[in-house]
Amino acid sequence: MPRTNKVIMTGNEGMARGAYESGATFASAYPGTPSTEILENLASYDEIYAEWAPNEKVALESAIGASLAGARSIASMKHVGVNVALDPFMAFAYTGVNGGLVVISADDPGMHSSQNEQDNRNLAPFAKIPMLEPSDSQESKILMKKAFEISEEFDTPVLFRVTTRISHSRSIVEKEERNEYKLKSYTKDPQKYCMVPANARRRRLIVEENMKGLKEYTNNFKYNRIEWSKSKDIGIITSGVSYQYVKEAFGDSVNILKLTMTYPLPEKLISDFCEKVEKVYVVEELDPYLETQIKAMGFDVTGKEIMPDIGELTPSIIKEAITGETKEKAHEGYDSLPIRPPIMCAGCPHRGVYHAITKLKGVVTGDIGCYSLGLAPPLSALDSVVCMGAGVSMAHGFKKVYEDNDIQDKPVIGVIGDSTFLHSGVTSLMNIVYNESNPTIVILDNRTTAMTGHQPNFAVGKNAKGGDAPQIQIDSLCRSLGIKNVFNVDAYDLEEIEAALKKGIDLKDEPAVIVARRPCVLLKGQKPSGQYAINQDKCTQCKLCLRIGCPSIQIEDDNIIIDEASCVGCSVCSQVCNFEAIEKVGE
Repeated sequence: MPRTNKVIMTGNEGMARGAYESGATFASAYPGTPSTEILENLASYDEIYAEWAPNEKVALESAIGASLAGARSIASMKHVGVNVALDPFMAFAYTGVNGGLVVISADDPGMHSSQNEQDNRNLAPFAKIPMLEPSDSQESKILMKKAFEISEEFDTPVLFRVTTRISHSRSIVEKEERNEYKLKSYTKDPQKYCMVPANARRRRLIVEENMKGLKEYTNNFKYNRIEWSKSKDIGIITSGVSYQYVKEAFGDSVNILKLTMTYPLPEKLISDFCEKVEKVYVVEELDPYLETQIKAMGFDVTGKEIMPDIGELTPSIIKEAITGETKEKAHEGYDSLPIRPPIMCAGCPHRGVYHAITKLKGVVTGDIGCYSLGLAPPLSALDSVVCMGAGVSMAHGFKKVYEDNDIQDKPVIGVIGDSTFLHSGVTSLMNIVYNESNPTIVILDNRTTAMTGHQPNFAVGKNAKGGDAPQIQIDSLCRSLGIKNVFNVDAYDLEEIEAALKKGIDLKDEPAVIVARRPCVLLKGQKPSGQYAINQDKCTQCKLCLRIGCPSIQIEDDNIIIDEASCVGCSVCSQVCNFEAIEKVGE
């Protein structure tokens, strides 16, 4: 059989492949669903230096440095990560590039794994930089290559916006040879790269001039295309994954203007399309981003009047909105199935810590990570989950106000993970020391960035390519910031955890940090030995063990049992039992 270069790839793999084929040599990211696998795939190419950064701001700034040195570079992150990187993002729009630079924003309509549903398409006109949006894995590869070309031709970073469905869906990609891109030489140019006010004012004018050229470019960009049908009754303007939904709903029966360069918009192409069809609809997820701009051009289009602006679209939603036709659900029974709530894994090292915390009946400010699941019953441990680093900062703010309250003796505890602490909790902890606050901070150190698929962090000792790396000691770091009271505990030892919490809270006038250590049980070779079972002769059916929320502990035929297939032997349940009814049964 003839050899083929066509393979099945996810959108994330396609973007990485496009960067590789473009000759990119530098990539930096912080893991965040749905963007995580982009950097993981970039790291698989020997020709690309790929690194995990402590946060998205550092990732983008590092990529900017690589661009300045003449390399084609890439920074990838999820949509809320762009918020963290917005400071360099906006300034770099003024400085422009040396080697091409692409910033990937992986948005999450439907909030599959996110705390909000922001539409980062709005950032392109905000920053005045071009934006590309692929609709499948092949386009993810092709448009990535075009993004580097556009970046260098117009001296600008490029925003590459995808969504969860594009990142994680699979389609055919045709692999091509790598372009051995030659590093551009670096020339000292402070007027271009030093954004003090005098220079920034001059660069601001250049940004506007570049935008004029980009507006002409997008009208001739071949990946913006019109698909005509026989009838000119209905026209649909769309982009990204919404294009796939439109094609599934209507096939070739409607006229489609498919946009892949969505800032700046191709006004001439849009005008030509709108003038030749009788009724024009704009189909897009989340904000009326395209619709607002097209209406501002003077065209009468229909969009969010009939389309939802919350959550993901589907072919059925689109077809019903445009034609009024409803499609019978293929699986009516699915609507009546019980919902399986997200829950921490059996043996999760966070469970025992939360159990100890809930006994204190205090205020617990949480953070972003697997440990966010501590908010769910039966633990119900958290009072807040806002953004990365907020678990520490909010504990400080709450405590500062709360200490003047008439119920000030209630403890205030901030909870944060190891990777998240290194992402944005360090500065929050400095704030506690400097402003003389005294909450108790618990760092849940499970030796990985578990929520996004077990990427290494700066405390693990491994880098993005799997090699050895320096290992930051979290307890030593906390002491260096001025925290005098740092307690290391075993996350499976309830007595040790409770004692450390009591010491921290009893300090009254000083902050304390408790580092609860145990590797995530899903890491290879990290499960405890043995399993536990319930001795039914000793069990009183008090159901106290159910309060820790372990999925291995179940009720069967009115008896409480431990499922031997899922129990990992963490021992937390046996420590909770007051009747010694939970016993170790094997190694």
